[in-house]
Amino acid sequence: MPRAALLSRLAFTAGLLLAPFSAFADWRVASSEHFVIYADDNEKDLYRFSERLERYHSAMSVFFGTQRGAPSPSNRVTVYVVKNDDEVRKLFGDGKDSRFIQGFYIARAGGSLAIIPPVNTSRGGQIGDSERVLLHEYAHHFQHENFSGLASRWFIEGFAEYFSSVKFESDEVRLGMPAEHRAAELQLASNVTIEQLLDAKAYEARKSEQYNNFYGRSWALFHMFFSTVEGRAQLIDYLKRLEAGEAELAAATAAFGDLDALDTTLRAYSRKRSFLAWRMEGSKLQVGEISVGTLNEAEAASMPVRIRSKRGVNKEQAAEVVVLARELAAKYPDEPEVQAVLAEAEFDTGNDEAAIASADLALAKNPNQVNAWIQKGFALTRIAQEGSYPSDWAAARKHFVAANKVEVDHPLPLLYYYRTFVQQGEKPSTAAVEGLHWAVVLAPYDRELRLLSAQQRLKDEQYAAAITALTPLAYDPHNSNPDNIARKLLDEAKEKLAAAPPQPAQ
Repeated sequence: MPRAALLSRLAFTAGLLLAPFSAFADWRVASSEHFVIYADDNEKDLYRFSERLERYHSAMSVFFGTQRGAPSPSNRVTVYVVKNDDEVRKLFGDGKDSRFIQGFYIARAGGSLAIIPPVNTSRGGQIGDSERVLLHEYAHHFQHENFSGLASRWFIEGFAEYFSSVKFESDEVRLGMPAEHRAAELQLASNVTIEQLLDAKAYEARKSEQYNNFYGRSWALFHMFFSTVEGRAQLIDYLKRLEAGEAELAAATAAFGDLDALDTTLRAYSRKRSFLAWRMEGSKLQVGEISVGTLNEAEAASMPVRIRSKRGVNKEQAAEVVVLARELAAKYPDEPEVQAVLAEAEFDTGNDEAAIASADLALAKNPNQVNAWIQKGFALTRIAQEGSYPSDWAAARKHFVAANKVEVDHPLPLLYYYRTFVQQGEKPSTAAVEGLHWAVVLAPYDRELRLLSAQQRLKDEQYAAAITALTPLAYDPHNSNPDNIARKLLDEAKEKLAAAPPQPAQ
């Protein structure tokens, strides 16, 4: 590449990285039981936004009667609020659907995040588009954490649309409000037939690149069934049929009846003017402690690099991001947050020794800097893989054991401690296997983690547990890969379970 073109490319990249944050002078962070929010906002509004998210989580928990404990600090959902919709789309990346993106969520063990434009909490109880996107994605997160059964695509999206249609009152939260943002879609967007709605493969095969009414119809169908006792019974029957292995259309026909009649009823329901909603009284909701603080100069300056790294980078992007990270670290050499950001950028670029050095600088200033612990562990593992010396593997394992003591229920040290055995070609220890399975409990939404756990269950002849872990992966409606390894492993687990003697409860 000519020098002029290279300089132009670097200037463009720096602008892309810094543009979303150039007007963000006062980054603040709100920390609560289930969320961490980074935003350029005043303390009052950021507190109010954090409180609404916690009220939403509590309302969902009360509604379903779930009693899941609080996540460890690093396993909370981190929300990054960037400048506007355009910056969200730049961070999301290219793709045929990116022009519709108003915010997005990535589910990862120890690193789930959402990136959204600013939220306006001064509209009374009403929510805006960016907040609705976040609540939709958190509904998915909540669903994965609390319900492990099989469901189809329309059900998953209808669930999220239903529960993200919410209104916040001073003393209550209303769930299942009319999805007014889908009204025009239901009336004007290209139609999705009832067969395409109920069959994920049919939808994927025929959907137009133009925006269609899949989400609107999914909301309407879920709302219609969920609003009556009889309808909820039909949904339960439908889900049980899916889990028993019935095809999507067959399960829907058996549970809901004639599909043409269902389509007629659904269209009429979509034209209704009033809908049932659930009132969750404020006295039943628990918010917990919320703290709001202002990032220091160095931490604020590192936000562009931090967000880009956490979103994920390819090889070319990593080489560009690390340049900015090094500049920041040179300017703020004594700031542990900045050094941890550099450690992650160095690791993403393949510079393991540099990543370890930066992580050590961060840990020297703050021994509890969790990201530094994680990035150093990643680098130690890759060094062990490349060298294959037993002492290197021992060093990586020792490091993850120490990281686990810093934050006991952080899933990543548990996962990567286990992986050091697999990558070395050794049989995992009992402690490593138990840690892996516990990590799935902590982060059931992480597909890779869940698959590893299921594979270990198969090796240990725990076929029933393997089936439980594999079923959602095998029939994940968002996995369009024809070579779905989870489905093959599920068939294997079922065959072996059928041939095995009865197993004790696991």
